[in-house]
Amino acid sequence: MGEFVHLHLHTEYSLLDGACRIKDIPERIKECDQDAVAITDHGNMYGVIEFYKTCKKAGIKPIIGCEVYVATASRFDKRANTDSYYHLVLLCKNMTGYQNLIKLVSLGYTEGFYSKPRIDEEILKQHSDGLVALSACLSGKIPRLLAMGDVEAAKKTALEYSEIFGKDNFYVELQDHGTEDSRRLMPMLVQLANECDLPMVATNDCHYLRKRDSEMQQVLMCIQTNTTIDSDNKPSFDADDYYIKTTAEMKMIYSAYQGAIENTVKIADMCELELEFDKVYLPKFPCPDSKGAEQYLRELTFKGLDRRVARGHIVYNDTNYTEAIYRDRIEYELSVIGSMGYADYFLIVQDYVGFAKRQGIPVGPGRGSGAGSLVAYLLGITEIDSIKFDLLFERFLNPERVSMPDIDIDFCYNRRDEVIKYVTEKYGREHVSQIITFGTLAAKAAVRDCGRAMGMSYADVDVVAKAIPSELGITLKDAIRFPELKTMYKESEDVKKLIDTAIELEGMPRNISVHAAGIVITDKPISQYVPLSISNGTLVTQFDMDTIANLGLLKFDFLALRYLTIINDAQMQIQEYEPDFDIEKLPLDDKSTYELISRGDTLGIFQLESEGMRQVLQNLRPESIDDILSVLALYRPGPMDSI
Repeated sequence: MGEFVHLHLHTEYSLLDGACRIKDIPERIKECDQDAVAITDHGNMYGVIEFYKTCKKAGIKPIIGCEVYVATASRFDKRANTDSYYHLVLLCKNMTGYQNLIKLVSLGYTEGFYSKPRIDEEILKQHSDGLVALSACLSGKIPRLLAMGDVEAAKKTALEYSEIFGKDNFYVELQDHGTEDSRRLMPMLVQLANECDLPMVATNDCHYLRKRDSEMQQVLMCIQTNTTIDSDNKPSFDADDYYIKTTAEMKMIYSAYQGAIENTVKIADMCELELEFDKVYLPKFPCPDSKGAEQYLRELTFKGLDRRVARGHIVYNDTNYTEAIYRDRIEYELSVIGSMGYADYFLIVQDYVGFAKRQGIPVGPGRGSGAGSLVAYLLGITEIDSIKFDLLFERFLNPERVSMPDIDIDFCYNRRDEVIKYVTEKYGREHVSQIITFGTLAAKAAVRDCGRAMGMSYADVDVVAKAIPSELGITLKDAIRFPELKTMYKESEDVKKLIDTAIELEGMPRNISVHAAGIVITDKPISQYVPLSISNGTLVTQFDMDTIANLGLLKFDFLALRYLTIINDAQMQIQEYEPDFDIEKLPLDDKSTYELISRGDTLGIFQLESEGMRQVLQNLRPESIDDILSVLALYRPGPMDSI
């Protein structure tokens, strides 16, 4: 370990006041001659897994932590009070500490949210094992009490924390950012530490990478608070040195405080958290009569086969569709499903799809690679016979390419929430959560937001934004290669400053929302695996769907498809005149339907309504369902990019 470790770093996932992009942190840490760093975003753990993996890959030791908000009284006390919380820095020593931090941060949202996600000292005592605590910045309880002149209360608090975390795990934090308040409090904090016989640690509150980034940080904060950099009420730091400092700079500031620099290394050495990414944590389906999941899945599958045959959905013949072909395919799929441990997955999906159908909630016939599973068809998960349509099961599950199963299920747009409610009640609220997604600053949005925050006129910013090509995924660095924007960039200092600032902020998380489809179901309470948050009243994981998968948790897709609602409404209207009408019994060889499709009259038809697709249909003039399937297979990004 080096001579100094940054233990107080706020990343882009602080959303309001952290402009340190995780991908850029290792390079800056190495520039500063350091080899470890801690993430301490305010009240959340959104970025900890990305941070951990990025640092590990770069040979930097990652320290997982959080600067939590602690309620001055109970976390349940939600009376109006601007000083209803203070800060405390928590760092994970090991897996126990990590799980305790997850629990604390989750409870901050689910029980203590009031302006901020707040915990309290009651649950802090219950979940303190494996954590190192620092007294935090000027917004910590101890610095605040000292600032008010209540030295005895500050000492009492320090000793209480020392008792909660253990004397070797609680540190009085020293921060000097050159402000009047920090320099006034420093001697008081040192005296308190000495009188209470507590160790001190030198920290640096880092909100951006380099000193020159302070203006960019100001713009970001103005974007988040809808203010401008020249307004009186803009949020701001009281100095411009909240950046990642070098070891030499830190020594210049703190060398007089015995042990303060050295303790950063001591704490880093204590933090030996190793996260695992090669385990899978699958939920369990409650099988009847104490049956095992594989046994019960087999029973339901063969019952489904008998049912499909009896209803005429499957018709055996002497060539392509013999009973032996179906049974061999079933045995093969069940063996793969069992060997990969996904029997419970199939049982869970068939259960909530069955619930939806029993309740009259329109369910899609199936799409994606899951349609290649005959077992899924026999369970009623899909309505597509993979034998009849010659679909490959290996595209869905393949023992040679281990990946999580992913069956996309479409539900009626208006009634999907009923299915989610059913799953939540069946498996328990502590075991079911929706998934977070992060809204980021795209190219045009970054320019418009930066322009507004920088106080530029709407008209001037609009000209620049409209010069950015409307191409999916285009970045500002790509856009300034186009002649119109390139000319503006070269000829106007204001435009250059605007674009340069926007480039620095482009792609940063701006807000959180709920993933459109993803639901996580776990065997143990979710807060034992991932931290939880609240978005617009909905419980969500603090990790996005890719991170969820990396951690071995299983995502179920509950898609809300408006077309299903429209089709169902249309069917109900038809049944008023033709009571026996059933859309499932419509023939696949209706000539007039193919004539309509060949004319390109496919607006409102799922996957056939884009302008490009309609042109293809007009040229091809499909005459069978196989023709349409071929078009859908070819008119995808992969095949189209190869043309």
